[in-house]
Amino acid sequence: MQGRRIEATEAYRVSTLRKPRFENTADGLLSTEQKGNKTLKVLVSDKLSDQGIEILKRSGLEVDVKTRLTPEELIKEIKNYDGLIIRSATKVTADVIHAADRLKVIGRAGSGLDNVDINAASKKGIVVMNTPGGNTITTAEHALSMMCSMSRLIPQATSSMKAGQWEKNKFNGVEMYNKTLGIVGIGQIGSYVAKVAQGMGMQVIGYDPYLSEENAKKMGVEQIDLDALFRRSDFITLHIPLTAETKNLISKETIAVMKKGVRIINCARGGIINETDLYEALKSGKVAGAALDVFEKEPVDPKHPLLTLDNFIATPHLGASTTEAQENVAFAVAEQVVDYLVRGIIRNAVNLPSVSPDLLPEVQLYLTLAEKLGSLQSQLYEGGLQKVEIEYRGRVSELSTAQITIAVLKGLLSPILENSVNYVNAPIIAKERGISVHETKTSDAADFSSMIVVRVYTSQTSGHVAGALYSQKDPRIVEIDGFSLEVVPEGCMLLIANNDKPGVIGNLGTLLGDHNVNIARMQLSREKIAGKAISVISVDTPVSPQILAQMKKLPNILSVKQIVL
Repeated sequence: MQGRRIEATEAYRVSTLRKPRFENTADGLLSTEQKGNKTLKVLVSDKLSDQGIEILKRSGLEVDVKTRLTPEELIKEIKNYDGLIIRSATKVTADVIHAADRLKVIGRAGSGLDNVDINAASKKGIVVMNTPGGNTITTAEHALSMMCSMSRLIPQATSSMKAGQWEKNKFNGVEMYNKTLGIVGIGQIGSYVAKVAQGMGMQVIGYDPYLSEENAKKMGVEQIDLDALFRRSDFITLHIPLTAETKNLISKETIAVMKKGVRIINCARGGIINETDLYEALKSGKVAGAALDVFEKEPVDPKHPLLTLDNFIATPHLGASTTEAQENVAFAVAEQVVDYLVRGIIRNAVNLPSVSPDLLPEVQLYLTLAEKLGSLQSQLYEGGLQKVEIEYRGRVSELSTAQITIAVLKGLLSPILENSVNYVNAPIIAKERGISVHETKTSDAADFSSMIVVRVYTSQTSGHVAGALYSQKDPRIVEIDGFSLEVVPEGCMLLIANNDKPGVIGNLGTLLGDHNVNIARMQLSREKIAGKAISVISVDTPVSPQILAQMKKLPNILSVKQIVL
């Protein structure tokens, strides 16, 4: 067999004696004896290599391969299966999950999980797995190939020759040697791109809030802020997930900061680039060339304006489309699904930590709280993350807290790295990025029976947040950098620092109301009368960058951050 086999770094054995059946209860995901001897069935709804299918069949699973199902057909079929294996084409919506009465596991052959409603799956007790790392080299090589093709106008010259032309003087490219490459996101893919680009003689600069200065130096990458990267780069390549913060990261505003003649590559996620703004910049010559493998809407409309431009090249989401990568992820997802359904071993689950079923009911709510705290901190701090301190106070300090610490790390890393982070690899990613992690425990929780405090230290700042369980079950944020609050950690929130002056709250409410943004909840806290204060406003819908900019200009507003939990 060709390809590199993916091996799990950690695994959690549910049971060595029985095939596990999991049921969703009020206390979480609990293991029970599997009822009856019915053959377990797996549906493969996207194209998977024959080797992956063979692994499933050899394990005794009954396998049906039914690709190109319509949403209605999938909803009708899914009720008959215990496992579902997908790639990017199948959309596992809440409606599909609602119809999946037998389904125990969803396995994604690849890392991206944009097409799976993970929250719906978690609520129903369905484990969601992916195969992080299987596409790393392939995607990095595709980005580099796109950069080379764009620089030398290879697709355009090929089309010209196939049309019977010999236009040698028309296709005058540029060298990449000694040019500055700006990499946005220096994870596994970005770091490999950096390594190869350096071998080609390029000067590599990068932006990644999770990369420590020490690790950046080891890689030979100059780490700078995003604006500086835009100003200095001759080429810019994107290797970040699509989140609320990264959507339209490349827009007319950021393009205006860039060099005239910059070239842009995106093999990450559609939506990171505002395609209308890119089109205008390519037409004007501000951007000399662009190469996209991903688009905001796929498949792309054949009449898309970008496809009319000579200085634009594209591929139909081929970043992971190599024989080796497809075999890697097929092997990995098949073995993971077999391990879970047949042997009771969970690997690379994105919605379930490595904790035994008998302990899960006790720690489940702390896991939820911990991940929320980590996610909140991740969206608050600035600078490269260097150290995390987690303090367990009160009753929670008496538990085995290793899994809770992993939940904090997953929350910290997920807003940037998205679906490539899970409970298995979060500690490994933290270690690779030079982030030190420390735990302390104390029996004193002040006014609470339990409290978790998460402190982060970055190259620019430090800060802490604390959380507790109300009524022993409801997670709450109870402190942010010394300000006491009682915040429900869910949905979209605005964290506002302000001077404690009359009119601040009224101005904020009026502005949001004028833009039809409904306020769901509001929490206020201050250090002293007429001192500094913070407000946490929960809103029903995300607030646009334009509204955020208006909020920052209001009297006595010091800062505004949008948080999504």
